[in-house]
This record gives sequence, C-alpha cells and structure tokens, in this order.
Amino acid sequence: MVPPLLDVVARDFRCLAAAELELHPEFTLITGPNASGKTSLLEAIACLGRGRSFRGAGVRDLVRHGQKDFVLRGRVERDGMRHRLAVQNGSGGLALRMDGDAVTSVAALAAMLPLQVIDPEVHQLVGGPPEERRRFLDWIGFHVEHGFLEAWRNFRRALRQRNAALKSGGDALASWDREFATQGEALDRARSDVVRRALPVLEEAAEALLGASVSFEYQRGWSAGMPLAEALAGTRERDLLQGSTGIGPQRADLRLRVDERMARRLVSRGQQKLLASAMVLGSVAVARTVLPAGPLLLLDDPAAELDEAGLGRLMQRVGALGSQVVATALTAGAVPCPTAMQRFHVEHGSVRAA
Repeated sequence: MVPPLLDVVARDFRCLAAAELELHPEFTLITGPNASGKTSLLEAIACLGRGRSFRGAGVRDLVRHGQKDFVLRGRVERDGMRHRLAVQNGSGGLALRMDGDAVTSVAALAAMLPLQVIDPEVHQLVGGPPEERRRFLDWIGFHVEHGFLEAWRNFRRALRQRNAALKSGGDALASWDREFATQGEALDRARSDVVRRALPVLEEAAEALLGASVSFEYQRGWSAGMPLAEALAGTRERDLLQGSTGIGPQRADLRLRVDERMARRLVSRGQQKLLASAMVLGSVAVARTVLPAGPLLLLDDPAAELDEAGLGRLMQRVGALGSQVVATALTAGAVPCPTAMQRFHVEHGSVRAA
C-alpha cells in the first residue's frame, strides 16, 4: 500500500518544540499520558492537509508559547511521485507551500493530503448542528465528484452577494436572486449525487458498528419539489427584515434515522461516537474508490467513551479499511493494534520512537 503521508516535521507547534515522525505505511501508534502532546501531533498532521486545526483553535493559538510562528513540513507520495508540503504561520498570516512553491488555497493541500479525523468530539457529527453534516457531505463531494469544488465556491459567492444586497436594502437583489437560485440548484445537484453514491456505504458501515438499521435522509434546505427561485420569492420579505438568506443549500442537512430500539440508546455518547465513526469510516471507504492512495485516517484516543466490545468493532473496521492510520492512546495496550506498525511515545512535548 502506498501511504498518503511518508513523514511529518513540526516546529514550535502547540507544546511541541521539535518533532519528527517517519510514519508506517499502514498503522502508526502514538502513546503517552494525558496532556503530553499526542493530540498536538495529530493536529499538526491535520493542519498540514487542511491548513487549520480540527479542534477549532485559531492559528495564533497553535504557536508554541513564547515563539513567533510554527512550521509544519511533510512528504506525500502521489502517482509514483513524492511531493513536499509546508504550512507556516508568520507575521503575514498562514503561508502554504507545495514543492517549494506558494499556494493560495488550502484546497491544494487537501487534494494532495486527503484525511479524515475521529476524535473525542466526533459525536457532534450525530448530535451537533447541521453545519457538521454539511461539512461531512462536502468533504466527500470534494474528493469524489468532479466539479464539486467549483459548484461550492460559486454558490458561496452568490450567497455572500445576496446577503450583502439584503443588508443594503435590496439593491441589485433581483439579479442576485437569479444567481443564487442557479448556483444553489447546481450545488444541490452535486450534493444529491454525493448522497446517492455514499448512502449504501454509510448505511452498511453504521449497521456493522451499531448492530441496528440506520438510514440517512438528505434535506436540501428548501421545500421539496419547489424550484429554488420560487422558494426565494416566498421568503424575500422575511430575508429583507433579517438581512440574510433563510433558505437554500446553506441550510441543508443529512438527517439520521435509526430503529426505535437503537434511537433510545443514542443518548449515550458512546453510541453517538460509534455512529459518527461509522459515518467517517464510510466516507473514507467512498473516497478510496476514487483516490489513488486513499485518505489518511487520524484516530485520537479511540477508546474514549467506548466499552471493550464497541472499541473492538471500531478497530476491526478501521483495520479493514486499507487506509493509512495514525492513532493515539494512553498505552500500547489501550487499543487493539495490528502487529505491523510504527510506535512513538510522547512526554512533555518530546517525541521518541518506542
């Protein structure tokens, strides 16, 4: 298996003064006590592929205390060629580089280093706001649907312009209504294609981890069977009063339905984590059908919130994915791991091979 990420170097990132890891092509385990820097290593890898933290931290919060900036570097292999990625925070903001050349969009990093994360907050994918599930759908679309990124960008531009017209009292609103409707319908069609492609995989993964029937329903953000332009006309006065667009793809959601027995149990964080993890693993499986190397999967403390049986099912499913995995745990025995792997240990922000 060709791994997405060969190695990573972090300087002055979070609590890490200097860290260098050569990753195993299949499974890398990072152990250490709480607050030692394990999650910071995963965060550094994620930032290398996303240009942002998966923990919601601002860029300045990622710089080690007392330092001015951080530097992240890594090498990826794609189509038989090796590429260098770099992310640095300096006085001018975030600087992104690929093979030494500056890049202006994090989309270039994401395309070169596709990755997904399962962390202790992954349950928000199930119990959190619709924004979490829209971001989830759009991640799949970005990696598997040709033209998805362009459709998403065109729609976001139309949304910004329509909202600006609403705030200015309606100037040029008619023209932006037409553009918003056109681009909104295009993004909805792209998302609908993503859902049709992903649903069987997501439902199978969820049933395997939960042992219950799970279905997903895509809700596009305005009334079914009604053109977006017609729906906009009916909400124009309300939108003018509020100064923002109340319907459209920015209100879309992926609703989850489980059998009645399972629904009662989903109040448990552990059950929510299993279902959300199944969704993430399903998204990786869908992307693997298109991407040459498959996405990298980051697992932060997979044992958290799970009983032994749930953790066993999760790790069995992770192992069956065939993707490169980097995981953290308190100890090597805390999670079921494959025999072939690379191990590192972290203490007080210092990393060593174990």
